Amino acid sequence: MKFSLIICTYMRPESLLTLLQSVREQTAYPDEILIIDGSTNALTESILQENHFDTLHYYSVPPEHRGLTKQRNYGIARVGKDMDVICFLDDDIVLEKDYFELLLQTYETHPDALGVGGFIIDEETVCEFVGYDYHPKIDEFYFDGWKRKDGSRFVMRKRLGLDSDCPPGFSSLYSHGRSVGFLPPSGKVYEVEQLMGGVSSFKKTVFQTLQFSTYFEGYGLYEDADFSIRVAKTGKLYLNTAARLYHHHDASGRPNKYQYGKMVVRNGWYVWRTKNPKPLLDAIVKWHSITLLLTVIRFSNTFTTPKRKEAFTEALGRTVGWFSLLFNKPKQS
Repeated sequence: MKFSLIICTYMRPESLLTLLQSVREQTAYPDEILIIDGSTNALTESILQENHFDTLHYYSVPPEHRGLTKQRNYGIARVGKDMDVICFLDDDIVLEKDYFELLLQTYETHPDALGVGGFIIDEETVCEFVGYDYHPKIDEFYFDGWKRKDGSRFVMRKRLGLDSDCPPGFSSLYSHGRSVGFLPPSGKVYEVEQLMGGVSSFKKTVFQTLQFSTYFEGYGLYEDADFSIRVAKTGKLYLNTAARLYHHHDASGRPNKYQYGKMVVRNGWYVWRTKNPKPLLDAIVKWHSITLLLTVIRFSNTFTTPKRKEAFTEALGRTVGWFSLLFNKPKQS
């Protein structure tokens, strides 16, 4: 299979260079690499001129095409006609050497796949295989024979009957599900409904009818959930936990915590309605209950974490975002 790699970047030249160096070491190298740069300076272009990478094409996008979803659509429009698969990576990723090889193998073993995601290595969370007869405690999350410590917000949701009723990577009718990050490091391939956009791939044919929504401006929080849910309504998506990589979460280019808090709520509402455009009363009550619970927990972090200002401003943004839904709901595109 011929595949293209699209990397959308913004003001992260050093992180991008580290990613490309890990791409250079791959056992399966992209047939083309498209760098879609929304930076407002020339540092990214300069570092690419100083460091050569085969099949790389650089594009500095005009202001009207800046923003994650716009840049992805800009790149898709420039993919070679003979490509079979389009891969996406965030610019602060580092790949293990066989990442692309294993990703492409998934399309061969699962010919019905419209998209395949990679697995982000979580060095902070300890996952333990305990077998298939294990009965987890309330502060543990258990899936496919593996357990891990569950976060306090999920424990609280369990106690209130508000935990997700779906496996990781699937969104319930009241949203607020568990991401693919809750899948265990088993080396298996799992069917999912959502992929993380920065570690995803899709068959090129998908983009004959679908694009990334430009509702998600700038940083584009949850744009991947919206897109992959729409793709999943037409076919199968999978995540290969053997195709591994590291995500270093470069802080540059991210919104401030107040704006982030607003985006969490408003963009979360948008994605919920993508999955469930006409929710019943039970789903409506649960979505709002969980949203408000998470806001209260974030406010409480003002007193329980060292980053008090960040916790307070994010909680404030979540509060403003929730109230804004009363009179200015996001419009589905």
